[in-house]
Amino acid sequence: MIETRSSDLQVQVWQLDQQRLMQTYRRQPTLFVRGEGAYLYDVEGNRYLDFLAGVAVCNVGHCHPHLVARIQQQAAQLMHISNLLLSEPQARLASRLCELTGMERAFFCNCGAEACETAIKIARKYANTHKGTPDYEILVLEGSFHGRTMGAVSATMQPKYQQPFVPLLPGFRALPRNDLNALREAFSERTAAIFLEPIQGESGVNPLTDEYLLEAQSLCQRYNALLMIDEVQTGMGRTGTWFAYQTLGLVPDVVTLAKGLGGGFPIGACLARGLAAQILQLGDHGSTFGGNPLACTAALATIEIIEQENLCEHAARVGDYLRQRLLELQQQGAPIQEVRGRGLLIGVQLTEPIARTVVDKAFEKQLIINPVGDWILRLAPPLVITEREVDEARAILQQVFQEVRA
Repeated sequence: MIETRSSDLQVQVWQLDQQRLMQTYRRQPTLFVRGEGAYLYDVEGNRYLDFLAGVAVCNVGHCHPHLVARIQQQAAQLMHISNLLLSEPQARLASRLCELTGMERAFFCNCGAEACETAIKIARKYANTHKGTPDYEILVLEGSFHGRTMGAVSATMQPKYQQPFVPLLPGFRALPRNDLNALREAFSERTAAIFLEPIQGESGVNPLTDEYLLEAQSLCQRYNALLMIDEVQTGMGRTGTWFAYQTLGLVPDVVTLAKGLGGGFPIGACLARGLAAQILQLGDHGSTFGGNPLACTAALATIEIIEQENLCEHAARVGDYLRQRLLELQQQGAPIQEVRGRGLLIGVQLTEPIARTVVDKAFEKQLIINPVGDWILRLAPPLVITEREVDEARAILQQVFQEVRA
């Protein structure tokens, strides 16, 4: 039997990708076959420092031994039984997430878009049931991102995501980010809910101000509207606390989760409290695979790792160190206008439209980062990243900036 060389395998896979997959991603042609901690390894054995973590997904690092062991154990025992039957991992995960978020009930699905779709359905039925106004609105923000399904993309106020799919689901109203006057003017008895990301990840890591978030909560209370917080990208320790809204003592009615929840295994969740937790009744909503025993076990293991390794505190500390090192590059003449974000969700605003070039050159030097358009770099490494690995990434970025400007 003739063994396939790694280079031949990479070519074969790339050809299949180009021929048989819908071309919806700008994908690097390198074939990755293994991950460990903050590193990925390609088919040739080259090691890449991963400062994207599957887009804020692999929060506990690639293939954490505890997560792998728990998945293997559960896979050998029970993977799927449908939501018509009782599952211990699902019930235990719902309980843990309610403890962590302050919510009362959970609905499980497979991704962030599905979690946000669930939140939208809660808001609509809430308005129909409790508001009595047929022309209600869900308020969202310009630059928001809540997913790519039709309901979620209708709430995603970025033209590049919406325009190919018009007509969209009606009933959403876009507000400018951090504009208190516009926020106050938008609220009325017609307002069913406001749906917010504490930090807008997909539009370039843009934080909402504390004042804006607290005013949104106050207005929701005044107008009997739901405060819905999208923590799909910011949750599970990413910003230095379990959830970004917790730094202000906010009490949302609905919280959506996914990405880092399963440590790399697909799972999403929509959590709610009070009236919002009672809105969806028998037959109102469902998910064939949502909350299956394997996914819930992965999420429980991820929570255990974050707790045992103090990864929330670690993310806050190393995130501060990462921002400091990036600001040093700025002071040394790198084309950096601003470094923003919290914990290990960092946006680097550039002074020139070179983000995609920087990302490609960094990849050539075996550092994985992400462009948001032409002007912004997004860094979202695993929460297990070390200061030494931050220094490694910083050294690569310094070389890249020098080459790009030259």
